[in-house]
Amino acid sequence: MTDTLAPESRFADAADGRVHYHSWDSWGEGPAIILIHGGGPGAYGYSNYRKNIGPLSRRNRVIVLDLPGYGQSAPRAQPDGLIVALANSVRDVMDHAGIETASLVGNSLGGMTSLRLALDTPERVDKLILMGPGGGLPTLSPFPTEGLQRMLDFYGGEGPTLEKLARVTDLLVYDRSSITSELLEERLRIASLPETVANPPLRTLMAHPKDHLWKQGLERLASPTLIV
Repeated sequence: MTDTLAPESRFADAADGRVHYHSWDSWGEGPAIILIHGGGPGAYGYSNYRKNIGPLSRRNRVIVLDLPGYGQSAPRAQPDGLIVALANSVRDVMDHAGIETASLVGNSLGGMTSLRLALDTPERVDKLILMGPGGGLPTLSPFPTEGLQRMLDFYGGEGPTLEKLARVTDLLVYDRSSITSELLEERLRIASLPETVANPPLRTLMAHPKDHLWKQGLERLASPTLIV
């Protein structure tokens, strides 16, 4: 077993749209952990978490998915807002994989998704591990932040470029040496898929009241939560 070994792709063919995921269910025998990536251009589950899968899967069943509009997952209609649609996709994967309850590891947009899922169906969520989660309203800094604005501008103008992608990733990591040219090229390829360019994933972020998680009763959440 290696930390970067990817099993065969799986798809949850849900009514709202197909969701792509990987499942490491034959390694660890502990409770399920679902890893939910952020919203940066070219992000998708395996790419974002490939270094974490090996250590986590030694003890737990690990699921890594592509949120709708990212990677190999189809975009979805959003009658109740972007974050509800994303949370529903995670629950669709859980149902497809036969997982009743899981702990959620969510980064940025994935953190928002995790919180929305816990608000809507708390009985499906064990623990929450939130890394720089969205869903709050900054009181001492501008909004959108510089990083989010670069993400929102990524598909504008001339469309996806390597230079624009590098400007986004510059604000995502502390150690710039971890961003290799191969990684940038891989993310640009994913970000430039025709269906993704036609439906930029973040174009409707915060457009629906249910995306405003600070108004949604976060204080009611009972899941043990770690915020990084």
